[in-house]
Amino acid sequence: MKRLLAAVLAVFSLSAVLSPAVHAATTAAVFPSEIIGENFPDPDVFEQNGTWYAYATNGSRGTLPVATAPSANGPWTVRGDAMPGGPSGAWAQPGRTWAPDVYPNSDGTYTLTYTAWHKASGRQCIGVATATNPLGPFQPVGTAPLICPLELGGAIDANTFVANDGTRYLVWKNDGNAISQPSTLWLTRTANNGQTLVGGNTAMLTSSGVIEAPDLVQRGSQYVLFFSGGGYNDCNYLTSYATSTSLSGPWTTAYRPLMTTATFDSHVCGPGGADVVGGKVFVHGWVNGGRHLYVADIGYANDYPVVRGSRARYEAERGTLNHCVVRSNAAGASDGKVVAYIDYADSWVENTVFAPVAGGYTLHVGYANGSASTASHGLVVNGNNAGSVSYPVTGWDNWQQSSVSVTLNAGWNTIRLTKGTLYTEVDYLEVQ
Repeated sequence: MKRLLAAVLAVFSLSAVLSPAVHAATTAAVFPSEIIGENFPDPDVFEQNGTWYAYATNGSRGTLPVATAPSANGPWTVRGDAMPGGPSGAWAQPGRTWAPDVYPNSDGTYTLTYTAWHKASGRQCIGVATATNPLGPFQPVGTAPLICPLELGGAIDANTFVANDGTRYLVWKNDGNAISQPSTLWLTRTANNGQTLVGGNTAMLTSSGVIEAPDLVQRGSQYVLFFSGGGYNDCNYLTSYATSTSLSGPWTTAYRPLMTTATFDSHVCGPGGADVVGGKVFVHGWVNGGRHLYVADIGYANDYPVVRGSRARYEAERGTLNHCVVRSNAAGASDGKVVAYIDYADSWVENTVFAPVAGGYTLHVGYANGSASTASHGLVVNGNNAGSVSYPVTGWDNWQQSSVSVTLNAGWNTIRLTKGTLYTEVDYLEVQ
């Protein structure tokens, strides 16, 4: 008997499903690059005329730290404080000036939307400032906050979104966490270069936990709303997303977060505050009590985001099978199903996977091997023989990972596992 499926089966937790590979390989994964190695949290980034600009929450560099670079990957130079006069003296007090958003207007000016400490209430509210140079100095506009729903805990984390039809909005959060109430991400139309509000507020996502740092992107078939969750000051902070075919919703949250400490194999601790600019995504990560700035490549698989270096999972049983079968009710397996009986010369399972850019990646195969010794599958990538995947003995329904390096094209790729030596069941593929 090749499989003792009638034996007593152990039930494994999610941590067992995601256990590290027992067969290590030289990794080809490209993880996010640290581009500013000092405290530079809540990044907002844009490119103009060949220069990249980045802004951050207040810190030792001033109220509005600003940095520049000739490319997204650097080298980056912190230039100082782009708002040396501080937030609006009419309604805000210095300190707690968070999450800036700078948008270059068509008339050559720049609009800064920022979070500041509201004098009268002690809450956080959103204000506006303008400048004629991206390096500042930004001057506050008006004598009152732009958005300040005190009954909802205040407002933070504004981010400009301009739809394909030119309509301009702010995406922001009411700070319900500050008053032990749920928080909602809102969409509000703006005018006058983002200095005034038009119409009411549209609720997007609500959570009783931490949901913040929204960033909205329009794709061909849908909108993608990136957001952060968890506490920013440890490795539990993460980036997830929700999608909708309409700005008015409904929004569907991703089954798995897009970026976590685990999906980056701990190469970034607590990746959050994501800002997507074209094919790049900027995040901060927790380092020795501060938040450093990182950048990674991002692409879209059928308009769903994929970040290079962050594990993206593909269930093997959802691929194309030849002379093998899907086994349901597989104890401890991801989604409860696996591909079994890849036992014959013409047996194979093929999955289509996505790479944001061409280059080297690591392929992790979730598997269980109940054979007497190490087993294998042949590996075919985009129709070309790419060697094999080896599987040390685990026992049936004891799901582990085996990892190999692969070279992928930008966009969609096919990965086929064929009959090799002895016998192994396949749970999933992860591309990193």
